Amino acid sequence: MGWLVRRMGVADVVTLLNGAVGFGAGVVAFHDPGLAARLVLLAAILDAIDGIVARRFGNTEAGPLLDSITDVVSFGVTPALLVVAVGEGAYGPPGTAPLALTAGILATGALFVLLSVVRTAMYTTYVDPDDDRPGVQNTLAATIVAAAYLADVLPPWALLVLTAILAAAMVAPLPYPKLRAGDAMVLGLVQVAAVAVPTAFSALFPRIILVAATAYAIGAPWFYWGKNGGTTVSRVD
Repeated sequence: MGWLVRRMGVADVVTLLNGAVGFGAGVVAFHDPGLAARLVLLAAILDAIDGIVARRFGNTEAGPLLDSITDVVSFGVTPALLVVAVGEGAYGPPGTAPLALTAGILATGALFVLLSVVRTAMYTTYVDPDDDRPGVQNTLAATIVAAAYLADVLPPWALLVLTAILAAAMVAPLPYPKLRAGDAMVLGLVQVAAVAVPTAFSALFPRIILVAATAYAIGAPWFYWGKNGGTTVSRVD
């Protein structure tokens, strides 16, 4: 174990914590979707923190790979489990939904996972860390899904449609500028509030996140003022 500890840094610990939180969200998704959505938002906060810690204390050779792997867990697999749980739960106990509907729900979740994996693998391999990356970040897509559920503004079928759209957007040929540090800080504080008190003020904090994240997802390739002046809030994305 000594060789392993010597090769890991502080940022790697935060990254692994992100993966553990994402795993926990997946475990509880079918029992408590609200808690799962909050844990997805918490994982996104940790994803930003590990980038900050890496810049402060230095990165390790394995750091970017660890970040990519945990991103697939927390922002690919877990949001997919969340939407499958919500979709199936809307029609009663597991196994009671029509077969065709269940197949569509599972296909939507699988599509989100697979395109998250494709995006992470392709862009980690072929796009330089300082470049604007094509496609919606999987962290952003997962944040939108979780915030949409907590905001309670969409029926289950609409959440499934949104998930499918975000899956396709993750591999869309549109360059996304990095989020400015100040903007990330403000959204991070709102995200902390959404995790801690998601129903406060009629779900105000998840709704703010949903609006802000969706606006960035739609308009950032053309209008975001952070272009050429942004900063990476994750180690690889």
